[in-house]
Amino acid sequence: MTFLPLIGAALILCVVGLRASGLVPKAMADQIHRVIALAASSAVLVLAFVLWRGFDPDNPGVQFVQHARWITAYNIEYFVGVDGISITLIMLTALISFIATIASMPWWPGNAHLDEHHFTQRGVAGYMAMLLILQTGMMGVFVALDMFLFYVFWEVMLLPMYFLIGIWGGSRKEYAAIKFFLYTLAGSVLMLLAIIGLYFNGPQEVVDGRLVHSFNILKMAQWGRAGGYLAAPLVLGFTFVRAAWIALFIGFAIKIPMFPFHTWLPDAHVEAPTPISVILAGILLKMGIYGILRVNFAILPQATKWAAPAMATFGAINIVYAAFVCLAQKDLKRMIAYSSVSHMGFCLLGMSAFTQQGIDGAVLNLWTHGLISPMLFLIAGVIYDRAHHRNIEGFGGLAQQVPEYAGLMGLAFFASLGLPGLCGFVSEFTVFLGSLVRWQTLTILSAVSVIVTAAYYLWAIQRMMLGKLNPQYSTLPDVNWRERLTLYPLGALIIVFGFYPQAIFTLIEGSLRNLLLPLQ
Repeated sequence: MTFLPLIGAALILCVVGLRASGLVPKAMADQIHRVIALAASSAVLVLAFVLWRGFDPDNPGVQFVQHARWITAYNIEYFVGVDGISITLIMLTALISFIATIASMPWWPGNAHLDEHHFTQRGVAGYMAMLLILQTGMMGVFVALDMFLFYVFWEVMLLPMYFLIGIWGGSRKEYAAIKFFLYTLAGSVLMLLAIIGLYFNGPQEVVDGRLVHSFNILKMAQWGRAGGYLAAPLVLGFTFVRAAWIALFIGFAIKIPMFPFHTWLPDAHVEAPTPISVILAGILLKMGIYGILRVNFAILPQATKWAAPAMATFGAINIVYAAFVCLAQKDLKRMIAYSSVSHMGFCLLGMSAFTQQGIDGAVLNLWTHGLISPMLFLIAGVIYDRAHHRNIEGFGGLAQQVPEYAGLMGLAFFASLGLPGLCGFVSEFTVFLGSLVRWQTLTILSAVSVIVTAAYYLWAIQRMMLGKLNPQYSTLPDVNWRERLTLYPLGALIIVFGFYPQAIFTLIEGSLRNLLLPLQ
């Protein structure tokens, strides 16, 4: 699952060589590039289903382990596996990557009227190769159990996303790509310093007759739970565990993104092509929360207890502040981008309560937001492909002209605002249930802000879909089959998990229960 996309990218480069030598015509080469990308993403999705079928939810430990020596001198290993914390995110990565690949296909039947404006008409080989390399990086983050390997995969994601925004993005693509790169790189430097500190102050073992430190995340977690890092020297006036926790948290918080490190996200989303926005919202934002759970919570539980009030406060700020910012947006995509900032705050609030319901709700929210936000960005992309703008106030009465599109938009909006019966409600309710017992005031403020969320979504529907039809869009075509193939599966899953969230709870509860033990 991890390296199949990388093999696909290598095959695309081979086709590029054949095209350069004149053996393959350009038009045929572009089609081959798309087919290779779709085949690789399809294979990963099938393997994700196989992984889910073989996963034992009663076993809270690591499963499907692959373990091999890599750099013996520093005891760096190729160590990958899956547990309840990562299984749902691996499935989500496979699904969203597959959908993003379909969304990158301008030649799909019934889509001819969009070909002239489609971003992948420029540099098809490069776009598809970068998309596959990005998928390998994302999958690697969720399966890596060696800290060095985790960091390598984390950095692998950076360059493909930079180029996908900077080359195939909108009018301000260079600015958005550089801003994304600088923010993420700054967080990565802090993470690297903390990882080096954890390595040199962490557990040791004998390898080839030598006593060496370990990057093994599971061994680091055992060492941290036993208080091994508490004996480390002070760093800039902080105890080591607190200094390392802060450095790691900032690195992960930038990816969430958490206020005040969130300003790169709206620019990246607005300028990125629609499929890249889908991946950014559906998967990349989840890596920040995953990193906090996998590293901060597991390895530094003492510092996590100390930082809990700050986590809860920043989570509430994310929820309330970003919801009000959404009210002021006129660009549909920018409004959806800020809504992602708001919804990721629920994860911080829930996990900081150290209750089973709170942390279950936080991880469930990663899954539900990973379904809803891609659908929202696909909705924004559909209307932009036709109207070539996203100004909410520039439409009006579209429900008369494009009823199928209006229905899909309504489903996505209502799921995001937390309508009961859809998956967004279940995750938010579970977070409130778990956090109210510890953070009463912050939870009440966050719950009240749901009204603001409803306001900006319903106001957007009113301005775009209701009222008199704008004559400018009297010939606007409704969704085509390519768009249906991306939107309907997400819509169906949003409804299914709205009524049956237990399918996710069954997978995650065992591992999360073990994670909470030293924090309660």
